Amino acid sequence: MASERIQRRINRLLDQAEEAMDRSDWESVRNHAKVALGLDPENTDALAFIASVEQVLEAESTVPSAKSTVAPPTAAPPSSGQPTSFANGRYQVKRFLGEGGKKKVYLAHDTTLDREVAFALIKTEGLDETSRTRIQREAQAMGRLGSHPHIVTVFDLGEEPGRGEFQTRPYMVTELMSGGDVESLIENAADHRLPLEQAIGIAVKTCRGMEFAHGRGIVHRDLKPGNVWLTSDGVAKIGDFGLAVSLDRSRITGEGMMVGTVSYMPPEQAMGGEVTPRSDLYSLGAMLYEMVTGRPPFLGDDAVAIIGQHINTPPVAPTWHNGQCPRPLEALIMRLLAKDPAERPESARDVLSTLEGVDLGDVGAGLQPTQDDPHALDSLVGGVFVGRQQEMGELKACLEDALSGRGRMVTLVGEPGIGKSRTAQELATYAGRRQAHVLWGRCYEE
Repeated sequence: MASERIQRRINRLLDQAEEAMDRSDWESVRNHAKVALGLDPENTDALAFIASVEQVLEAESTVPSAKSTVAPPTAAPPSSGQPTSFANGRYQVKRFLGEGGKKKVYLAHDTTLDREVAFALIKTEGLDETSRTRIQREAQAMGRLGSHPHIVTVFDLGEEPGRGEFQTRPYMVTELMSGGDVESLIENAADHRLPLEQAIGIAVKTCRGMEFAHGRGIVHRDLKPGNVWLTSDGVAKIGDFGLAVSLDRSRITGEGMMVGTVSYMPPEQAMGGEVTPRSDLYSLGAMLYEMVTGRPPFLGDDAVAIIGQHINTPPVAPTWHNGQCPRPLEALIMRLLAKDPAERPESARDVLSTLEGVDLGDVGAGLQPTQDDPHALDSLVGGVFVGRQQEMGELKACLEDALSGRGRMVTLVGEPGIGKSRTAQELATYAGRRQAHVLWGRCYEE
């Protein structure tokens, strides 16, 4: 199974092959596809690209007027064995978009409503009847989310004739997100980092979508850059709500597969524990970490190594990788990545309030309450007394530096009675929850 980094490289090569095909640069298409096959010899997309190139070149060599009469395809056409339409011809397949652990996705034309859509055929191979029923129920739950500006809209749900053990396979038809996904955005960015304003903007919109879904009892369980999509004008929307939870595979199976993506998986999900809305917040923290720093919070040679770090290892503070990250944003990310769900923000609304209060004009600036909810920060920082949010943000950031290997001495100075002892006590409590050892001492004038 390819690592996260190798898989991203493969996806990038396939994107480049598709762009070359749009330019009718067949040699580049073949070269990009061959490199992808070198990394994944059984990659169906790469094989389809090469087959498409061979077909076009053969046509050009056998038909004298082929260059003027054969229109270049917009992408790899369906290979033999792939469908040309669904739902009794209503959805005409234009091309194969990709395949994941849960579904195959096609670009299709809805002939009834005359629009382009994404047609997702849900995989049922290897699932028992209970799991298959749960898939359909959760797909319907996603449909019940209705129309929200930051959740991919579901247009249609149904079943397609199947093969083998099951007579039908569920499908889902959604709006087409022409701006691609956040994963591609990160891959194409300089140093794989997004501008802070853009990263926060995507996180804000993702929070709004999560708040809406969590309020209706739906937990994503597989939030990651590849599941957050962008419209043509850059508006972020969450896709695939409910599909991961519907598979109900929270532990590693005999084939080594696991629901969710390990780079963004909360510890409780990796260990098969209870998954709650705060689990999605952990995944958001991992995604925000990557958008800001250019890399996920944990890297490893295999899935087991990465999962072990999610469970046991404190993440390196984001400012270690990006010194421009404001300390309040860093403190939020580290809190989102807390191992214990109880130490994370209580809700997506709390995260949203904090994100909207980050001042990008002042690196290391304190958090500012929003007009809508001036007390939202109190619930986020866990009871810190009013008037010391900025100092606590700085101290927590210093602690995260120490946990990341950049220790230092910090002193609290000032006149008696201004809250130094209380601030130190709050920091000690926070440090204890981060599994740090706290030593107390006292000195006297004499």
